Amino acid sequence: MARILLIDDDEPFRSVLKVSLQQMGHDVIDARDGCEGVALYTGGDFDIVVTDLIMPDKEGIETIMDLRKLNPEVKIIAMSGGGRVTSVDYLQIARQVGAKRILAKPFLYEDIKVAIEQLMETLA
Repeated sequence: MARILLIDDDEPFRSVLKVSLQQMGHDVIDARDGCEGVALYTGGDFDIVVTDLIMPDKEGIETIMDLRKLNPEVKIIAMSGGGRVTSVDYLQIARQVGAKRILAKPFLYEDIKVAIEQLMETLA
């Protein structure tokens, strides 16, 4: 399956999603924020990055832009539960700066499964 970098500052959510992705058969490395995520991406070989958008230190939009500078072909799934503006606004911005798929939190297990499968097809 895929080697996935999961970036989310919400530890309980990140842990549950990591286990779910592993149960799908994926190899998952997780990061607490965008700074840690970009550092791990630089040192790793990942098929897909799944990142939250609203995080301290380095938020998701900046993280996506940094990842795209490192690898313009990086496959990114952006997810957000919102903030000061609606999650749809953040997600649309994420798509504009390079996210290949977007998911509004809360999302269904099936939603992320399908998004990953679609991105894996583009790698084949």
